[in-house]
Amino acid sequence: MRLYSGRVPAVAADIVRKLADGGDIDVSSRAEAELDVQSVLKEYLRVDREISDQARQMLEQRGLSSEGFGRARRALAEQRGLGQGEEAIPWICNQLIETFMHSSHIDEVFADDGLLRVKLREILLKHMAVDDELDGEARRRIQNLQEGTSAWDVEYARAMAEIKRGRGLE
Repeated sequence: MRLYSGRVPAVAADIVRKLADGGDIDVSSRAEAELDVQSVLKEYLRVDREISDQARQMLEQRGLSSEGFGRARRALAEQRGLGQGEEAIPWICNQLIETFMHSSHIDEVFADDGLLRVKLREILLKHMAVDDELDGEARRRIQNLQEGTSAWDVEYARAMAEIKRGRGLE
């Protein structure tokens, strides 16, 4: 599960639309409220990228191989209280709820925090589950190759890049 920077405007629009249409929030300006939501999502992506950079630097400084990248990244993310993948959703939800409470473009929040978290989680999961869909499509494109071979690895990476480019993801 992953949040793609190219999907941030669509995710923000979906969040504001569903919450406003559902009567959970009252918005004075949908466009401005969407920008507030986008700022939270972009901040998550910025912090996530910063953690990846720090993990790379840490491995380089210690002279370790890239095999420990995932472990180092997870440790740094835990220190900063930022989850990875689906575990990032609670952090994003908390930030969004806090933004709703302080935004001058959201006039009123009618739903309680628990209900907002449930609705936000559902929306975020839908948009972040695109990885599974991309993987399935890439595998269908290269089904004639045997998985695990170097040819499969090369073609899988090429197919994924092509699919992401076609959908405007990164």
